[in-house]
Amino acid sequence: MSYAIIGFGKIGHALAKAFARNGIEVAVATTRDPESIAADAAAIGPTIIPQTLAEALKADIIVLAVRFESHSDVAKALPNWKGKTVIDAMNTQAPLEELGGLPSSAFIAKVFTGARVVKGFNHLVAAVLDQDPAVHGGRRVVFLASDDDDAAAEIGALAEDLGFAPIQLGGLSEGGLLVHARGKRWGHLIFKDLIACDR
Repeated sequence: MSYAIIGFGKIGHALAKAFARNGIEVAVATTRDPESIAADAAAIGPTIIPQTLAEALKADIIVLAVRFESHSDVAKALPNWKGKTVIDAMNTQAPLEELGGLPSSAFIAKVFTGARVVKGFNHLVAAVLDQDPAVHGGRRVVFLASDDDDAAAEIGALAEDLGFAPIQLGGLSEGGLLVHARGKRWGHLIFKDLIACDR
């Protein structure tokens, strides 16, 4: 399985550190030349590989960590997203009307045609996501939502490999509503920093 993080801002950095802590190789890319992020990637660790957007999109599992308004630029980079699992780690201030009344991840699922979309890693602020998830004798929780059970299980396994405790919330139109931030409407679980105690 191969991984890529698209977007290398605060959330992209935090997720790259999680991969690095666990010795898992991940490509990182933006719409700019990879040389522009090479020094930052090297500072995180040798398993963080800067690539062009086209190279990074060859990965099996792709984390969207760009600003929400930039997602369409990423979506256009492939004619079809069939066979890809996309983790939507974005939040948006776009009003419901602009997204056709859909939760943001359900909207993303339509834009990334053919992809298996999982909402995840978006409910924690970057400063918290950046920390080692092993805390207080337990593991920091990440919430996941998807309309594809296999994709949700796959990303749940990745979350565990990264040291987190995944909690599945169900489909994008139900569970996704609990973890999205949009305008003045906040999902009930957004920005909750929960710890799951290991048994």
